[in-house]
Amino acid sequence: MTGVPYLVPARAHRVEQEIKRSRFITTLGRAATVEEASAVVRAVGEEFADATHHCWAYVVGSPGSTGRIGMSDHGEPYGTAGRPMLNVLLHSRVGDVVAVVTRYYGGTKLGIGGLVRAYSRGVQQALTSLPIIERVEWATIRVTVDYARVSAVQQILGTFNAEVAAQEFDAGARYDLRVPAGRLDAFLAAVLDATRGQARVEIPAPGGASPEGA
Repeated sequence: MTGVPYLVPARAHRVEQEIKRSRFITTLGRAATVEEASAVVRAVGEEFADATHHCWAYVVGSPGSTGRIGMSDHGEPYGTAGRPMLNVLLHSRVGDVVAVVTRYYGGTKLGIGGLVRAYSRGVQQALTSLPIIERVEWATIRVTVDYARVSAVQQILGTFNAEVAAQEFDAGARYDLRVPAGRLDAFLAAVLDATRGQARVEIPAPGGASPEGA
C-alpha cells in the first residue's frame, strides 16, 4: 500500500470581492470524489439561486494531478471563467478541492481579460486564506504479541504515528491499529525487529486503507 500525504481544505471557505459593481463570491470546498465536487457546486447554486453565474472548477486527487478535473464557464464567454479557475487550482499546493465563483452582474461588462482576472483572482484570494489540513491514507492491521513484548510495541506506535483502534488482552495482547500507509512497510519491519520476529501480524485484503475524514 502506498499513500503520500497532501494538503486538502479543512472546511468550506468563502471570500467576496466587488469589481465594477459586479459581486463575485468564491466558495472553496473539499471534494475527494467527482460526486462530492458536484454536490458542492449544486449546493452553492441553490444557496445563491438568483445569481447570474455559478462558474466552477475542481481537482480531485493530489495537488496538480489532472486525472480527475472539471470546469464550467456557466454562461460566461468561453474560456473566461472555468479554465482560469482550474489553472489556479492546478498550480496551488492543495488537492481534493472544488471552487465555485458566483457572480451577481452589476451592469458593467468587464471584457474577456477582465473576466479572466476576476475569476482567477477570486480563487487565488480564497486559497490564500483557506484553512488546510494534511490528508493521510491509513492502513489497518492487527498485531498480536505476548505480554513480554507489549512495551516494545507501544514504543513503536508513537514513532510511526500509529493509532490504536481497539485492543484486547487475553493469552496475549492484540492491537487493531491504523498506520500511515506510506510508512506501513517500515512499521512492520520495526515491529518484527523489536519482537525478534515473534509478533503475529494480520493485514486485511486490499481496500482496508481508508483516508482521514477530517
